[in-house]
Amino acid sequence: MANGRALETAPLLDILRWAVDAFNTRVTFTTGFGADRCVPIDLIGRHHLLIDVFTLDTNFLFPETYSLWSQLEDRYGPTIRGARLAFTVEEQNRVHGHELWTGNPNRCRNIRKMIPLTAERSRFDAWIAATRRDQTLHRVNALAVEWDQEFDLSKVNPLVRWTKREVWSHLLTHEVPYNPLYGRGLSSFKCYPCTNVPTVSGTAWTTAPRTSVVYTPLSPRWKR
Repeated sequence: MANGRALETAPLLDILRWAVDAFNTRVTFTTGFGADRCVPIDLIGRHHLLIDVFTLDTNFLFPETYSLWSQLEDRYGPTIRGARLAFTVEEQNRVHGHELWTGNPNRCRNIRKMIPLTAERSRFDAWIAATRRDQTLHRVNALAVEWDQEFDLSKVNPLVRWTKREVWSHLLTHEVPYNPLYGRGLSSFKCYPCTNVPTVSGTAWTTAPRTSVVYTPLSPRWKR
């Protein structure tokens, strides 16, 4: 694995190209369809980089997220794989109890996210993340390339030096599709049963309890 500091000043596209050269077909990009994850998809697609792209389809994604998934595939061509889960929703209800996420959300997350995520990444030598130093204090020392001890493989962080402003500037400049749920006040798009969805009550924003989700789909034509 290359020293991450050697790529410290490299542009995002150059880091992605390095990942292809270094790992060939053994590198993947995991997307949850947030704004920062749409940037690598744009570059992978426009520059025809041979990088596997997948997402975890938990069967509980928002309709807007499924719509964005289709938009990105239609625009850029390559398929964004939906990782296969061990259980359908019906099977999970039968084996682990009805609506597991209400009584044991951590167990549900493990079944529908962590187990399939670990299985998918185990097939590769490296994975590309959307880690940025400005996201949290835990990430201020992140490198462009580093070793991921949790998944036991190399982790490539092409956005590591970017800021939130730069992410949105790229999306708007290149007219990259992004999730209209940002207009609802959401900043991440997880399973809807475990997401606090802001709703409009009169002129004030309120938040629906996680155990009683209030959800109204937004128009995909919403603009930031």
